[in-house]
Amino acid sequence: MLKRNRVLVMTAVAAERDAVLRGLGGDARFDVRLAGVGPAAAAANTAAALAGGEYGLVVSAGIAGGFGGRADVGTLVVSSEIVAADLGVETPEGFTSVDELGFGSARVAVDAALAEKVTAALREAGLPVSCGPVLTVSTATGSAATAAALAGRVEGAAAEGMEGFGVATAARLGSVPVIEIRAVSNPVGPRDRAAWKIREALELLEAAGPIFVEVLE
Repeated sequence: MLKRNRVLVMTAVAAERDAVLRGLGGDARFDVRLAGVGPAAAAANTAAALAGGEYGLVVSAGIAGGFGGRADVGTLVVSSEIVAADLGVETPEGFTSVDELGFGSARVAVDAALAEKVTAALREAGLPVSCGPVLTVSTATGSAATAAALAGRVEGAAAEGMEGFGVATAARLGSVPVIEIRAVSNPVGPRDRAAWKIREALELLEAAGPIFVEVLE
């Protein structure tokens, strides 16, 4: 088992926070806070939280869109890396990332050993889960064309959220390991809110909590 000190969990909104808290069952090692919506708010609020305490791990958690064929609605995704998928420039030839421009990196590595352990534990518990890149965007995808472009841009892209890269950037600056866990409520692509399974995704996020606690014991 992995030994950790306190764990900081950041969620975008209160409904996600409450689901995570229910799943963790009051374990005192976990500090669950609101990141806000979007990478900028998430980075600022995570940095503020890290400045106020000592943590051995940061987790970005919540619901998300899933890429068809990689992470279907009603499944969990554990990040293999966290990618700011729209951080770059548009050119006549297409999108160019900040990595290609030489202006830094749009990718944050996760705690790979922990990601593998969490994925395996969730699977052994009978929860549907995959491990792959989780994308962060500032504008949620609303078309099949954009979904296809993102999937082509990041090989194996599994899920899309709006906070992970911000949380991960703050964690990286604080030299704290980070992972992202998402429950898929809708496909990435054309927006059809009537078909979203938000309640079910929150329940799945809650169900992952006890498994996460066991992995860190």
